Amino acid sequence: MKEKLLIVEDEFIVANDLKIMLQKAGYQVVGIAASVAQALKLIEEKKPDWILLDIILKGNLTGIDLAWELREMNLPFLYISANTNQSTLEAVKATHPYGFTVKPFREKDLVVMLDIARYRFNQERVDLAVDQIDAKNQEIQGIIGQSPLLKEAIEKIKIVAPAETSVLILGESGTGKERAAHAIHELSAHQSNPIVVVNCAALPQSLIESELFGHEKGAFTGANAVRIGKFEQANNGTIFLDEIGELPLDSQVKLLRVLQEKEIQRLGSNKTIKINVRIVAATNKTLEREVAEGRFRLDLYYRLNVFPIQLPSLRERKEDIEVLAYYFLKKYATSSKRNVSRISATALEQLKNYNWPGNVRELEHLIERNVLLAKTNEIENFDLPSSPPTVVLEISTDKLKSMEEMEKEHIMNALQFCNGKVSGSGGAAELLKMQPQTLYSKMKKLGIKQGYN
Repeated sequence: MKEKLLIVEDEFIVANDLKIMLQKAGYQVVGIAASVAQALKLIEEKKPDWILLDIILKGNLTGIDLAWELREMNLPFLYISANTNQSTLEAVKATHPYGFTVKPFREKDLVVMLDIARYRFNQERVDLAVDQIDAKNQEIQGIIGQSPLLKEAIEKIKIVAPAETSVLILGESGTGKERAAHAIHELSAHQSNPIVVVNCAALPQSLIESELFGHEKGAFTGANAVRIGKFEQANNGTIFLDEIGELPLDSQVKLLRVLQEKEIQRLGSNKTIKINVRIVAATNKTLEREVAEGRFRLDLYYRLNVFPIQLPSLRERKEDIEVLAYYFLKKYATSSKRNVSRISATALEQLKNYNWPGNVRELEHLIERNVLLAKTNEIENFDLPSSPPTVVLEISTDKLKSMEEMEKEHIMNALQFCNGKVSGSGGAAELLKMQPQTLYSKMKKLGIKQGYN
């Protein structure tokens, strides 16, 4: 018998179906709670090992409120929810769950998610016990700053680097995701072997398979020689899949097979080649939303999201701006042989008051430019972009519809246009460019009946 699970879900039918799935998979379900209060009572009585947690519950408290209490108890949890609102997903992510799946889900997806969540949780405990002492003595070159959010990310890098675990680096563009990937490689057992960087967003769709897995001579028109793909180049090393959220769905299927089977097949060849590659992926997208809207495969998400690391934006760690500015100042003054060694107090204040949409990369380019432009040994001020003008619209709020009302109206219009058909060719899901199960979930949430016409 596997671990004891508590289901926290206010819809009895959903909870009961979930219970049957879990019991079939060998888990022991110790109870079902419809509210935070019931859940806390059952946790005290039944001592579950894991919590499966819906977001919307009975009462005033949500699953997110309960998640923060579970973290205090060191009790691992996963979310099961139909809610894919952006602000909700951000609140969910802040609680650091071990998994998230969108209703309705298949039994296979649920079991895979639980297996990966258990692996992540157990790996974290082992790595913390074995590597924490040595990790504190290691420095990470090129990652500069002392803010709490950055320190948390650095500690995670140090913990996961010696393991073989797949890593997903999350963060806005310009936060240093590639530098973090290199740090993971440099602190790993693969450090003497290559790290191969792949920008998934830059791969031409017609050549993705050839770029990643290679091809034989004559495999297609223009294939005049054997090509070794990125995975083969990275054998016994690390492959960094940057902007993984941009990979098309058909390419995601092929990538998933490589991750599962640990082998590749060049285009035009029947021979499989075994590979040993550490996977580090990165994205600035919210993959949970991409999954919910049918643009990213759930099974691939589980395979990649074994150990997520969130890199903070520069506006979230403004206390690091001064040390970063001087780091880049020294770097570019040396490389350009310019006698620039100071930044005025006024200029530093400008840096600290700016919002940094381009993050650390934008700061680096700004310092490099101003080192070249400086007329003395001090940068006196910066020519920073001004904020876009704010346009105030005078609209009566009683004429505005809520986002939920607008979404409901839009779905009902689509259903009317499709004569009530939801899935399949000519259905509303096809018209709205979303997965049928996502549309069914939204219809249930918004109170739209399937037979609407």
